[in-house]
Order: sequence, then structure tokens, then C-alpha cells
Amino acid sequence: MTLPETRSLYFEDLSLGMRETYSKHVDASDVVGFAEISGDRNPIHLSEHFAAKTPFGGRIAHGLYTASLISAVIGTRLPGPGAIYISQTLRFLAPVRIGDTVDASVEITELTEKGRRAKLRCECKVGETLVLEGEAEVKIPARPAADDAPNP
Repeated sequence: MTLPETRSLYFEDLSLGMRETYSKHVDASDVVGFAEISGDRNPIHLSEHFAAKTPFGGRIAHGLYTASLISAVIGTRLPGPGAIYISQTLRFLAPVRIGDTVDASVEITELTEKGRRAKLRCECKVGETLVLEGEAEVKIPARPAADDAPNP
């Protein structure tokens, strides 16, 4: 399993237009694992026989699995550990299929000093196809004050 490299940014480190992307290949085991964790056992995700009869013609990943890749970016890269979700909007535009590689990106579009909040434009693409878009608001930790006490 490959997890995104962690990087901690504080509110004071951020600027408009900063962007990070995490790429994830979607394996069948990811979809089965997400079904187990979430309890969403819709056969469109788990049964090739069932999914073949749908407009998608085959199994697709859970929409919230794809959205969770945005959370991976926020929690590990931009802004990183300590970020707290306030809200998230999502629009699902196209299916993600097993075997696809999803590029989940977030970009800072607004910074509010009061409350140390940021608005992020969020998107997921498979190749050039936009499969998900939305906006998140997160609270970001401030840089800790330097410890001025002398070391013993």
C-alpha cells in the first residue's frame, strides 16, 4: 500500500493558488475494502454480473471512495496533519472504474485569517476526464510558538 508522503503546513505557510495532487490506482481490493469499511455493499460496486446490466456496463468505485482521495490530500499534503474539515461539497460527474488511476487535487482559493480557515477547490480526474468536483472548507493550525525556555 502506498500512502501519500506527509507534509505539515501551518496557516502562515499558505498562499492562494497553492495546489497538491495525489494519484491512486483503483484496485478491486480497494473497492471491496471500502464496501467493508463503509457498509455500502451496493452490487454495482461488487458484482460484475449485476453491474453489467447497468448503464455503466461494469463495476464502478464508490463515489465516496473517490471523494476520500481528496481527504488524503487535505490530511497529508495541503495543508496536512492537523487540518480539520468544516465542510465539503461534491458533484459526481463520471464513474471511476476498477483499474483507473484517479488524480485528486486541491487548490487554495480563499484564506481567512479569523479562525485560520481555507477554502479549497477540489477535483478528481481520470486522465483528462473530470469525474468529481467540489469545494472544501478546512481549519488549519497556527504555527506553534517557539519554546523560549532554555534546555537543561
